[in-house]
Amino acid sequence: MLDEVASSRLIVANDPGAASWFADMRVIPDVHPGLGPLAGIEAGLAAAGGRGVLVLAWDMPFVPAGLLHELARRGDRGGHAVVPMHGARTWREPLCAYYPADALTLCRRLLAEGERQAAALAATLPGTDFMGDVALEAYGDPAVMFTSVDTPEELAAVGGALP
Repeated sequence: MLDEVASSRLIVANDPGAASWFADMRVIPDVHPGLGPLAGIEAGLAAAGGRGVLVLAWDMPFVPAGLLHELARRGDRGGHAVVPMHGARTWREPLCAYYPADALTLCRRLLAEGERQAAALAATLPGTDFMGDVALEAYGDPAVMFTSVDTPEELAAVGGALP
């Protein structure tokens, strides 16, 4: 799926064996290991060489390529972060988002201040475009798209097979 969206891909993973899981992709560790998802975004932005990044957590197997295209299109056009936000409680998905290159400075500042959550970056960046339910529904059901699959039990609960 990511082949359809990005000409270059980068995996941020701290497991020493990760490079063997993704033999055809560049794999880098967090710049600051152990600091959570925000540190992973920092690593991706730092490695992107001054370009914006499209972030997709690898435990979200149901995010369609069309949505990823739209996140990147909106971000590239507006030069700002684009983050899906869905549901009655307006749940934000900062690990399926676009971040502009200049988000790196704020990301580093938040980490230095002790922040670890990716949601803080999305909430703090000026001009973040929170893509709501109406726009998201053009790509599928947000409750399904953003399902996190972390264990064999969770995989079985969503039908036992990935797309």
